[in-house]
Amino acid sequence: MTDQISFFTHDGDDLVPTALACSMWSDDQMHGVALSGALARAAEATVVAAGRDDLRPARFVVDLFKPARMVPCTFATEVVREGSRICLVDVTMSQEGQRVARASATFLKPTAAAPGEVWSPETHPEPPPLDVAPVTTEPRVPFFHSSVGWSQNFTEHQNADRKASWSSAIPVVPDEPLTGFQAAAATADGASMVTNWGSNGVEYINTDIAMTLARAPEGTEIGLLATDRVEVDGIAVGTAAMFDRCGPLGTVMVAALANARRTVDFAQVEYTDDGRRRTTSA
Repeated sequence: MTDQISFFTHDGDDLVPTALACSMWSDDQMHGVALSGALARAAEATVVAAGRDDLRPARFVVDLFKPARMVPCTFATEVVREGSRICLVDVTMSQEGQRVARASATFLKPTAAAPGEVWSPETHPEPPPLDVAPVTTEPRVPFFHSSVGWSQNFTEHQNADRKASWSSAIPVVPDEPLTGFQAAAATADGASMVTNWGSNGVEYINTDIAMTLARAPEGTEIGLLATDRVEVDGIAVGTAAMFDRCGPLGTVMVAALANARRTVDFAQVEYTDDGRRRTTSA
């Protein structure tokens, strides 16, 4: 890996997608991982500019209402509400004068926990063993888990099993350190992979991302574990637990539409750590 690998480059205040931002749905369509990370970056920068380093991200919702193309992106932000314990920021992303996505980010001020006892799960998802996925600060091909265990071999996870993922996030831009919030927001789009990837590939395209965080991630390695999925008439709602090496972080929920005519088939696909995709023989 080189430190120049990123989803976008700069063009003034605009961001220009690199090849790493290209979706498998189309050669001229950006994937939600890059888009969500860029929206989070814009929201976070707005809070930093306001001098609110006492707040941390707690909720991030993205609406993917129009396919984002592989063209320059413009971001507009607005502080909708700012108080002593909260800041709500809206972000809109436009391409060629048209809005293609929007996000709403809630930042909250940490305080002491309340004294009462409240239920929480006794068990939590765990990352792959260290001998499988050593600790890293560099982006790499995601690991997936199904009945075959953890691996980076996409082909062997194309099945109807419950899935988990473990990712080391790619920077949004090459000249800025990737924050934990940006890494989490980008990884959150992967909830569609762990909840909607089945025996024929990914036959559903998510229309939104809703992420909640109880704390900031430690580093940029983040996992997702499918916890629920409901589908009726081609509309699927998937929920995933989000975690890092220190434990649970929060949850992600995505709504998706059946898109079987443009299935993303991973049966003969391999990735390299520098982001290249290649097709393998049957």
